[in-house]
Amino acid sequence: MRELLRFHPLYQERVWGGRALETALGRTLPPSPAGGSIGESWEIVDRPEAQSVVQGGALNGQSLRQVLAEHGADVMGPKWSIGKPFPIIVKWLDCRERLSLQVHPPAALAKVLGGAEPKTENWYIAHTAPDAHLIVGLKRGVTRDRFERAIAEGTVEDCVHHFRVAAGDSILVHSGQVHAIDAGNLILEIQENSDTTFRVYDWGRVGLDGQPRTLHVAESLRSIDWNDFEPAALRAAPTSGTIADAPEFSIRRVVLGAGERFHVRAGEQARILSVVSGAVRANLENTPGSRPPFGQKIDRGDNVLLPFAGAFTFTAETTAILLVTENFS
Repeated sequence: MRELLRFHPLYQERVWGGRALETALGRTLPPSPAGGSIGESWEIVDRPEAQSVVQGGALNGQSLRQVLAEHGADVMGPKWSIGKPFPIIVKWLDCRERLSLQVHPPAALAKVLGGAEPKTENWYIAHTAPDAHLIVGLKRGVTRDRFERAIAEGTVEDCVHHFRVAAGDSILVHSGQVHAIDAGNLILEIQENSDTTFRVYDWGRVGLDGQPRTLHVAESLRSIDWNDFEPAALRAAPTSGTIADAPEFSIRRVVLGAGERFHVRAGEQARILSVVSGAVRANLENTPGSRPPFGQKIDRGDNVLLPFAGAFTFTAETTAILLVTENFS
């Protein structure tokens, strides 16, 4: 099994979502009973509650879990343990409004919070409204006692670190970092396979059902890294380079001019390729008749899984920016 794998997106309603995946990425979104609030598109996921399904190719219609069970060595490499879930989730986030202030438990603590999972994630800012911000970490000098008082007083915003962002910026958010995405951001989130989120504060908002959303204040206070002050984003750059390097995964930004190529060799590792600007043509190497420009087109917003056994050439149709996620298998 050497061909790249595309998947059908799984769209999720969120109280803070909108319709930017239509306007920015040219997608056709399903109707939403909540007034159009599609907040997330799960692009690649292998969870009990959500399964990516292959779109096109020889494995069309198979779930990611089925693909790994039947072709695990080809997709992930010969050391892959059959039955292990795919370790990464890729999502688009349309943050029309601000998300809750939240934290994911660090690995050591997750083990004692029944069923909790750690989650390190990377945010790549694909588009922003004017003056858009992120919230990551604490303001310098904030203590747990001060933060707890601020929750009771409704002044938590004074305790957290705000910073402005622009398209092309990114930041790696580790388990234990308190964080929120502010309004007006379209973000590609690449994360550990986890769905544990502790909400510490929700700005007085109600959910899609009109009721206040559940908070997890005690769990959040145990999980927050109280020495995490004012982390910095990685600013947009016109050159290729590493934008995230964590024990769980790493991400490279690859910048291509029109006609330039990016090669992926077989037998190295599984990778995820995300097109965040421009478009490329993908060609399976060593296949007769598969030569640029006749391969599959991968547009802005697309995310594909490149199997361990496959070798590919990606040719930019225009200036393109790719994110290559690796070192997760």
